[in-house]
Amino acid sequence: MSTLGLIDIGGTSIKFAIWQDQALVAHHAVPTPATKDDFMTLLTTEVSQMKTQAPITGVGISSPGSVNKRTGEIEGASAIPYIHNFPIQAEFEARFKLPVTIENDANCAALAELESGAGRGADSLALLIIGTGVGGALIFNHQVWHGAHLFGGEFGYTKVDDRGTLSELGTIPNAIKRYLATTDKQLATPLTGEGLYALAAKADLDAQRELKTMYAALAQGIFNIQYSFDPEKIVLGGGISNNPQLIPGIEQALEEIYRQVPIATLKPQLVLCQYTSEANLRGAAVDFEQSVN
Repeated sequence: MSTLGLIDIGGTSIKFAIWQDQALVAHHAVPTPATKDDFMTLLTTEVSQMKTQAPITGVGISSPGSVNKRTGEIEGASAIPYIHNFPIQAEFEARFKLPVTIENDANCAALAELESGAGRGADSLALLIIGTGVGGALIFNHQVWHGAHLFGGEFGYTKVDDRGTLSELGTIPNAIKRYLATTDKQLATPLTGEGLYALAAKADLDAQRELKTMYAALAQGIFNIQYSFDPEKIVLGGGISNNPQLIPGIEQALEEIYRQVPIATLKPQLVLCQYTSEANLRGAAVDFEQSVN
């Protein structure tokens, strides 16, 4: 692979690294600027510094939002409003004086997992990033499936039962909100995901119910993904992927679905993501190689 400058744009920080000899070097992060002018100045300065450190031949960028590869614009919305709806790729190339590629952050994470992480050896995968909502990506034949309207992999929008969407029902933050809304228990400290699991382990029926609801929603979403797209692997990421109870909880909920749909015999291969904080940067390198070379 080429020697590249890599940038991972996030709502609170921007990560920078050089991709050299299949490894990330000079990896560091800077707070995300408040204005577009400061943002462009920061990225231009960082890329200039990278040029003094290594013979980079291009810049791969991971970004929030719906990245339109045809127009070089970042459509949709994100926590960084000034990056959207103008030809940002062309502006980067003019400033950096290098080829630039941009891809959505979830798509970058999926490319990283397929290339050398939890999905290595597969030709296709679905990635679910379980955080405050549920994001995702689809990879077929080693290529991102963007969809006709750039909504490929947006699993969080899908309805999983009459009560709501996968994002509304399938995450720890929303499980906590439901728990607090339905219990009159007085808690000494703000409730965290670890705290909700601890309450469930102590036979708190309300906590157990909300975790069961979360697992059921994730299982329904995963079942639908498997039978709609039939990926070789479904990779689970996000903070909750560090919890060893995640896959067993989902698999138990999946068993109930398979009892209800006995004709369905194909079961998803669930794996945890290998990369965490590095995934988007690594995937930006993969995307550059696919897009330019």
